[in-house]
Amino acid sequence: MKKFTQLNGIVAPLDRANVDTDMIIPKQFLKSIKRSGFGPNLFDELRYLDEGQPDQDCSGRPLNPEFVLNKSRYQGASILLARQNFGCGSSREHAPWALEDYGFRCVIAPGFADIFYNNCFKNGILPISLLDDDVDQLFNEVASLEGYQLAIDLDREVIVKPDGEEIAFSIDAFRRHCLINGLDDIGLTLEDESLIRSYEQKHIKKNPWLFGAIK
Repeated sequence: MKKFTQLNGIVAPLDRANVDTDMIIPKQFLKSIKRSGFGPNLFDELRYLDEGQPDQDCSGRPLNPEFVLNKSRYQGASILLARQNFGCGSSREHAPWALEDYGFRCVIAPGFADIFYNNCFKNGILPISLLDDDVDQLFNEVASLEGYQLAIDLDREVIVKPDGEEIAFSIDAFRRHCLINGLDDIGLTLEDESLIRSYEQKHIKKNPWLFGAIK
């Protein structure tokens, strides 16, 4: 998993509440469990004018010119600004896979669905919850300034705006540790690899009959 310490990126505003995981990545794309290649189908039903299919080449599909990610001013965005209850609906982990594959490393919203929130941390995405007033102000500033960027400092737990103003946020210490060090569940387990190997060796010596058929 990619480490997350600091991020300077363009902000793309998705001004709608209750964006569910089916909207983030529609159900027809859930057949794959590769964890990659979902970026072209992020927000597929909003982004394109036709219905997308798995393994389809999206380069020639008709784009919805009104959708935010299709606007030139938001190309290359790595921070998504959203509204309340982002990531609600089914628990599909494909949703953060699609966001990360597109290039988003951070989502800012007043609130997130719990399972989606947890899945973000396991996939290198930082979800930041802010007060409604702070989110409203960010939407206004993004709309008024093309190329609007924010600096996210996870170590200090602050968002730095273009004018230097800082907005504090709070992340659970364990989740913060995992993101800063790029540790998903497998990475956390491998931190104790030497202890695991030691236990296995002792277990084999103590109970050799359990391992007689294993070569």
